[in-house]
Amino acid sequence: METLLVDTGPLVALVSRRDHHHAASVARLKAYRGRLLTTWSVLTEFSHLCASVEASLQVYHWIESGGLELLPLGRDELVATIDWIERYADLPMDLADASLVIAALKTGCTRIWTLDKRDFETYRLPGRKRFDLV
Repeated sequence: METLLVDTGPLVALVSRRDHHHAASVARLKAYRGRLLTTWSVLTEFSHLCASVEASLQVYHWIESGGLELLPLGRDELVATIDWIERYADLPMDLADASLVIAALKTGCTRIWTLDKRDFETYRLPGRKRFDLV
């Protein structure tokens, strides 16, 4: 089964009808048949950006029902994110983005659903490998 990492932007777009990426995000989600994976850092960023508690609860219930998986990242992964954040300090790379880089390294998945094309087109994994942006 194909895995797709999920960034904050699509989550916000899915629950916000006012977001200009809403319709495209809903259509992409309906068409996708693989595993969706994100991190707690992304979920926290989403919660901060979400317009309402009701909208955020939609995503929380979606996670509860198994539609979106949360990859557990512990202390060792946090230490690894520090290196990535320092490496891309000029952008700057935030914790949510760094957690997705670590998720890619842990899972081998480099396909990412993001609206943050500038940053994820810049980030390079070991071997100068690029993310495959969806």
